[in-house]
Order: sequence, then C-alpha cells, then structure tokens
Amino acid sequence: MDIATLIGVLVGGGLIAAAVAMGGSPGWFINIPSLMIVVGGTLGATLISYPLSEVLGVFKVAKNAFLYRSSSPKELIDMMVEFARKARKEGILSFEADLPLIEQKDPFLAKGLRLAIDGLESSAIREIMTLEIQNVEERHSIGAEIFNSMGSYAPAVGMLGTIIGLVQMLMQMKDPSQIGAPMAVALLTTFYGTVLAYLLFLPISGKLKARSKREVLLKQMILEGIISIQSGDNYRIVEQKLKAFLPPKMRD
Repeated sequence: MDIATLIGVLVGGGLIAAAVAMGGSPGWFINIPSLMIVVGGTLGATLISYPLSEVLGVFKVAKNAFLYRSSSPKELIDMMVEFARKARKEGILSFEADLPLIEQKDPFLAKGLRLAIDGLESSAIREIMTLEIQNVEERHSIGAEIFNSMGSYAPAVGMLGTIIGLVQMLMQMKDPSQIGAPMAVALLTTFYGTVLAYLLFLPISGKLKARSKREVLLKQMILEGIISIQSGDNYRIVEQKLKAFLPPKMRD
C-alpha cells in the first residue's frame, strides 16, 4: 500500500473519528437518511454526467491510489544503460529473445524494442510510441476527472439534504419533540458531503493525477532511451539524455 495514502487515511480519518468520539456518542453521527441523500445524490449526478462503463471502471482505477508500485527513474535509467551496452556489443537484434520476459515486466518497453528490432525509422517509432503515451494519459485523466466531479457533487448534494432537513423541521415546529430528526438530517448531510469530498473523492483524484504524470514521465524516458539505443548512441550518452528528465538533485 502506498505509504502516503496510508498516512493520510490514518491522520485525516483517525483524527476526525477521535474528535467525534471525544465530543459524545459516535452514534450521533450515524444517520441513514442523510447517507442515502449524499451517496445516492452523488452517484446519480455522476451517472448522469458520465457513461455507465466509465463510472464502473473508475472503481478499478481507484485502487491505484492505494495499491501501486512502479519502477523508479533511477532503476529505469540503469536498465536502459545496460540495454545500450548490450546493443553496442551484440546489436539491436539481440533483444529479440528477451522480448517475452521484458513484456511481462513492461509491455510499453517491449513494444518499443520490437519496433526497433523490426527496423522502423526513429521518426516512426517516436510517432507510434507518442500516440501510445497520449492514449494512456487520456485514459488516466478520465478516472481522475470522475473523482474530481464526485468531489464537486458531494458538498452540493449535502446542501440539498440540509434544505430537505430544514423544510421538514419547519413543517413540524408546532411539536418540538419532532424537530430533532429533521435537524440531524439537515446537519449530517452537509457533514457527510464534506467528508466524502475532501477526504476521499478529491484526494483520490489528486493522487491519480500524480500517478499519471509519473507514469507518463517513465514512458517518455523509455521512448527516448529506445530512440538513442536504435541510433547506436554510447551508453553514457543514453544515461545523460535520460537524466535530463529528472530534477538536478536526483541526477547523481
């Protein structure tokens, strides 16, 4: 599990839960009608805004915010440098036998090497692989966009629940004993909408955007490395080209 996400869940959710428990009974903050309004309204607005297939697929994408592991830029640079050494000694065709194993680890890298082995021009490889990167970026952006939209809908639906609760309360002003339940709905819908938006939906959207940027960066490094290897560049040149993608403090 991603350590930052784990810390965020423990700190954010844990401190709120502790504050609720310290102020009285946690059961005061459990209200089924309020949950129905917020969850149902947010889900309904999302389904109206996006196709069903994209909404269902976004829950699979959400796991990338919690369970995700990718190669570090340093590991990628070391690997591409070794590939450059091998290509200089044995030729680009020497990678053909290794393609099945490489494809298991990184299909994008294997695809680029296969194009180079097939003898495509550098411009053609760059065009094909760049299109692949753009499509990956587009797919990732949809998931982040849906969670961002849900983060916008949840507080608004919470306010709608507040209005419903206030109307119910005002209609029962003659009987003070009946005011408590509508008032709970009025307040807790806003609470639920705010918590879902700012502790779940919007943070997940931000994490998915960060993951996408990192993955795109790694793919761009792979593309540049393959082009350099195909061109017969010295491994030190390949290394310096790939380090140019990194901040100065990460290059040593």
